[in-house]
Amino acid sequence: MYALFRKEISNFLSSLIGIMVVVVFLLITGLFLWVFKSDFNIMTFGYATLDSLFILAPWVFLFLVPAVTMRSFAEERRTGTIEMLLTKPLSDWQIVGAKYLAGVALVILALIPTFIYYISVSRLAVPVGNIDHGGIWGSYIGLFFLSATFVSIGVFCSSVTNNQILAFILSVFLCGFLYIGFEFIYSMALFGKVDLFIQQLGMSAHYSSMSRGVIDTRDLIYFLSVIVLFLSMTKITLSSRKW
Repeated sequence: MYALFRKEISNFLSSLIGIMVVVVFLLITGLFLWVFKSDFNIMTFGYATLDSLFILAPWVFLFLVPAVTMRSFAEERRTGTIEMLLTKPLSDWQIVGAKYLAGVALVILALIPTFIYYISVSRLAVPVGNIDHGGIWGSYIGLFFLSATFVSIGVFCSSVTNNQILAFILSVFLCGFLYIGFEFIYSMALFGKVDLFIQQLGMSAHYSSMSRGVIDTRDLIYFLSVIVLFLSMTKITLSSRKW
């Protein structure tokens, strides 16, 4: 499994798309947070906060993560190398896990440089360091789990087709629906007392909860459950070749 994980990471970093994902993420967040005159610009806030990063980042990852994961299985199916991969002494779970962890590792590589924003905001505060450290770390943890969930969805979508573009579109749709779809249904207030339950089915409510700096077990269980669900469906898709 470790060998496959290293191979996937190597493929990401040696391909244009892997490097572009990290560069594009940092470029978009950097420009909006520090350069462009917009509601996201930290310098126009009047107080030291990284809220803009954690509002903007999920939307950027909503498109970049599917762009990374669309190759996971779709390319293997298209080129026929999936058969060779499945004959290796690896279980289906090990194959799925290696590809999933490689995607998560790339997300982490994209997030690590943003600690520079954290340090910069802390230095800009008056007095220095007078920022909501708990809220920022909670937001980072929430963003990590949100992105890791996007990766699991993307890997699943890639496993059901040999067309990378179709895998990308399907992944963006599912990630987008789970992120804001239930929140939109909740805002319409159509189901009375059930509306709050509907809101809790979406990722946005749990991500917002963690962004307040309070790491609730229910939020962690939610994200882990969605990740396990989509990885299990990916495993079932792979196993279907035996039926």
